[in-house]
Amino acid sequence: MNLYVRLIRKVLCVAEKNDAARGIAELLSNSRMRRLRGDFGDWCLTNGVLVYVMHTHISPLFSRHSCNPLALFDAEIEKYCPENYLDIKRTLEREIQQCQALVIWTDCDREGENIGFEIIHVCKAVKPNLQVFRARFSEITLHAVRSACENLTQPDQKTSDAVDVRQELDLRIGAAFTRFQTLRLRKIFPDVLADQLISYGSCQFPTLGFVVERFKAIQAFVPEAFYKIKVTHDHEDGSVIFNWKRNRLFNHTACLVLYQMCMEDPVATVVDVVSKPKSKWRPLPLDTVELEKLASRKLKINAKETMTIAEKLYTKGFISYPRTETNIFPKELNLSALVEQQTQDPNWGQFAQRILDEGGPTPRSGTKSDQAHPPIHPTKYTSNLQGNEQRLYEFIVRHFLACCSQDAKGQETTVEIDIANEQFIAQGLMILARNYLEVYPYDKWSDKVIPLYQKGSRFQPSTVEMVDGETSPPLLLTEADLIALMEKHGIGTDATHAEHIETIKTRMYVGLTADQRFLPGQLGMGLVEGYDSMGYEMSKPDLRAELEADLKLICEGKKDKSAVLQQQVQKYKQVFIEAVARANKLDQALAQYLGEAAEVAEQDEVYPETPVSVRKCPQCNSDMVLKTRKNGGFYLSCMGYPACKTAVWFPDFVLDVTRDESICDVCKPHPVHRLKFKFKKGSVPPVMPLEFIGCIGGCDEMLKDHFGSNGFSRGLGSKAKRPGSVSSGSAAKKPRTCSICHQPGHTRKTCPQNH
Repeated sequence: MNLYVRLIRKVLCVAEKNDAARGIAELLSNSRMRRLRGDFGDWCLTNGVLVYVMHTHISPLFSRHSCNPLALFDAEIEKYCPENYLDIKRTLEREIQQCQALVIWTDCDREGENIGFEIIHVCKAVKPNLQVFRARFSEITLHAVRSACENLTQPDQKTSDAVDVRQELDLRIGAAFTRFQTLRLRKIFPDVLADQLISYGSCQFPTLGFVVERFKAIQAFVPEAFYKIKVTHDHEDGSVIFNWKRNRLFNHTACLVLYQMCMEDPVATVVDVVSKPKSKWRPLPLDTVELEKLASRKLKINAKETMTIAEKLYTKGFISYPRTETNIFPKELNLSALVEQQTQDPNWGQFAQRILDEGGPTPRSGTKSDQAHPPIHPTKYTSNLQGNEQRLYEFIVRHFLACCSQDAKGQETTVEIDIANEQFIAQGLMILARNYLEVYPYDKWSDKVIPLYQKGSRFQPSTVEMVDGETSPPLLLTEADLIALMEKHGIGTDATHAEHIETIKTRMYVGLTADQRFLPGQLGMGLVEGYDSMGYEMSKPDLRAELEADLKLICEGKKDKSAVLQQQVQKYKQVFIEAVARANKLDQALAQYLGEAAEVAEQDEVYPETPVSVRKCPQCNSDMVLKTRKNGGFYLSCMGYPACKTAVWFPDFVLDVTRDESICDVCKPHPVHRLKFKFKKGSVPPVMPLEFIGCIGGCDEMLKDHFGSNGFSRGLGSKAKRPGSVSSGSAAKKPRTCSICHQPGHTRKTCPQNH
């Protein structure tokens, strides 16, 4: 026992969110934890178990904004810790030194697994032989936390790999297309888009595409007239409407002939009366997508706010993990205990008790399971919530109790009548037992009174009339409709649906009507139509759905991370190259909405070519590239600027300089590309050609002779502040140059040519 306690005191437990850390610490310590103040904020110390609040940030280090967007498909990606998270990293490094093991308590989903490996990476850099374990849980309750401690597993590398692939692809694809669109369209529509960020995302665009597609379907809709016959029969309890069994006809003459036949002998004969039990099914257990859709429809809370609130309720221990694809309750989940917790509520407590009294919960089972988390359900009773937190918690509780109840029961009667060989049908409903409807006010089911009809009886209808109407266009999408389409086509995950919808709203690609339906904006319409006109249906879900399927296969170990990444990058890179070549179609499509486009003759007027590396910087090992000074002239600059200020400044008489494809065999570090110089006429001695290819690494005798011994001759790394030398601090001063021959290193008076 003493040995066990000693080991526990040397375990570092890392959670993802502050509330989750606090809740886990309270449960592990039986509420005897101490709260301390760390470098980064709150952390909690139980009886020897440190629960750490961690958030990781992964960001690429791209080249400067002047680069060609195409380069972003192949640019080196670097993971780094932003400055505002350095304190977190340092605290992790400090605390792990005292521990023998690390337990990851991040959320049990793909993103949580990936964050867990970031934590492992930081800790193992300090302790390479550190033991690492994974706690798997779906709710922050005493039973769940203790069960997680007793059944620690290993972190899932394959799941983390899938997230790495998605993040890198989203980064490359989004950055390349966003930069291309933004730089180009700002130039072409300067009056409208001067300060606009025109973003692209491989999930964001299909989400926009669904909105545009529905809007265009409405625009293209041509209403069509239809005709039908309607029969009514009045009785003491009201009026019964008999609907034509043909429903409707689109031919006026045909309908008129049938109507006239009915009017010749408008007496109805009851040909059939069928009465049978009718059930209204109780809801399935709640998964994330259903939570988002139902909260949007029933509570008028958008998906983003729904998930934010659900996360808070989860970290406070009131509900299970809200990101789940499962709608089947696992057999080991004690549903009766969960129902019993709710018996104390004044609004639904009596219903909960009835469930227990009538044999216990009997939930319906769905067909989906992510093998990770159960459906969303309440884990603890509370009556201290306010506002939308209270409304969402109440919805989750009522939905859970409805699942555990019985279907609503009724008796449905169908009466079929005949008038001149045309059949008409009326239906009535008598509700016998409301069951789940008593606790679930979000569903409606009403009695529909119908009188008692006898088969073979005849009666005179109150009215027989021919009515007309028009077919209606589809409605604009609601948020619930949009989420359903995203799920159907595999766009994003249950964790990201709300984020993608919010993005197209904030980018002003779409707006909302008064009744909260999505309407595409001019920019959104133009972007979708532009890419569609190129032949690349970027707004269609196929490309992204294929990636999501590949990510699932990576998680299952059926596909290799590197192979998927390479294949997807090359696919999108090829699409990008061809889209840029046809970019004028994007301009034309947007011009229909934004006005006349400015003339852009060449592609490089929209964005410059990518700077190519000449050599590695001797100070920081970053690429050094050729650049042009604002006042004319050229210099070789380190891409690590401003952190590294290493630079080579070329004399004013260098009219042009470009990188040659040849590489010096002598200078290090390899490769050092030679440069192709073009000199001003009269600026160099006759023995030196006006166009010259040479190496600035220090090995080229011609450059050393004519540019001075303190210039290129010292090579990179020299402290000289002269043309061709390196400046490792502030910008080098302009060189002294002879006003006659323009050679560096001397004035007219000291020139060896004796002017």
